[in-house]
Amino acid sequence: MKKLILSALLVSCSWGVFAQDMDYARKIVKTLASPAFKGRGYAEKGDQIASAFIAGEFKKSGLLPLNGNAYFQDFDLSVNTFPGDVKVELNGKRLTTGADYLVEASSPSIQGHFQVITADRTSLNSVEKVLALVEKAKDAFILLNDQVKPSEEGPEERKIISQAIEALKYDENLKFKGLIVCTADKLTWTTLSFQTIRPVIVVNNKGLDPNSIQNITLNIESRFIPKYTTRNVVGMLKGTSGSDSTLVISAHFDHLGLMGNKVYFPGANDNASGTAMLLSFVKEYARHPPKYNTVFLAFSGEEIGLLGSKAFVEHPLTDLKKIKFLVNFDLAGTGEEGIKVVNGSIFKAQFNRLAKLNQQGHLLPKVEIRGAACISDHCLFYEKGVPSFFIYTQGGIKAYHDIYDRSETLPLTEFAHYFQLIQRFFAGF
Repeated sequence: MKKLILSALLVSCSWGVFAQDMDYARKIVKTLASPAFKGRGYAEKGDQIASAFIAGEFKKSGLLPLNGNAYFQDFDLSVNTFPGDVKVELNGKRLTTGADYLVEASSPSIQGHFQVITADRTSLNSVEKVLALVEKAKDAFILLNDQVKPSEEGPEERKIISQAIEALKYDENLKFKGLIVCTADKLTWTTLSFQTIRPVIVVNNKGLDPNSIQNITLNIESRFIPKYTTRNVVGMLKGTSGSDSTLVISAHFDHLGLMGNKVYFPGANDNASGTAMLLSFVKEYARHPPKYNTVFLAFSGEEIGLLGSKAFVEHPLTDLKKIKFLVNFDLAGTGEEGIKVVNGSIFKAQFNRLAKLNQQGHLLPKVEIRGAACISDHCLFYEKGVPSFFIYTQGGIKAYHDIYDRSETLPLTEFAHYFQLIQRFFAGF
């Protein structure tokens, strides 16, 4: 009977800790994805707000600063931002920013009322046709109806048309006011380190007939910053073994920021969720110190080209040769279809151990293997010889790089099981 009572108490306590940890994770996601954090981009210093918050969490848990007495590692980047007005009207009808259209991230400022010249894909299947279209639209916007890609287009024609679209967006030798692309594809944004010669507006509005558009009125305020100082957040917990070997947990906290002064990109799954996973390990290991020194790296600059991790490996604050393993968390907020492990086929023994732990614990629906892919911050470490995984969850909501990636709709379906799996994986080193 005593054993049964003790067992029941242990289960009760574990569920209490589990509930608290999930509450903490949800709180972190909600906070980082809130309007106050400005989309964690570089307009209105969203990155600074986020990094200060993360450093505060590091300090609460007693992490040692890695950069002298500071948790921050500064570095510079170039970025095009949209801190002011962003308004677009077609035929006098105001479109909703983020929902109906996106301003391409490299666009310059523009204000005014312009004629629209419509074209379809057949207008772009030769150089002569493109030049004729540009000549016709000298003081106007070109509107490309790209909603339907005809099945009769062959591979070569599609390649020519794709090259023409790139030229219309970026070629400085083509002189016209701007480009509107009407698409049926999901609106997906990014952030870019350069500004181009003309604005590009990507529109997805089912109620809009592209052939009916005669004019555009717009007010877009962009600001190119050639040297913006952002910062990683870096800290360490000492291990109990006395070894100088190190485990590393990383995640990027930056996102896409603002499109104008009223619309922001929350980035709940990308990557408030991965940051929440990192901070959950900070909290757990502060309570129960790990065997090995554990370094926590929260990167800025990932969305604009893995620049935070690049800055770190170029100016490392820990000896890269002493890193036993690095796990990078990105897109940690779903899991209905399990996780995928980038570099799993490279570090096969570690992947097999991870998959076995999952099977033994009945934790995630599946653990899938993937090869090398330079698509997140693990990559720069891997290129320096550091054994590393980049892991992301699969299934669930499809919101990504858009205004719908919100904390309210992010389920964190398998977050607790995911955490337990990685905890057991690290304990095996």
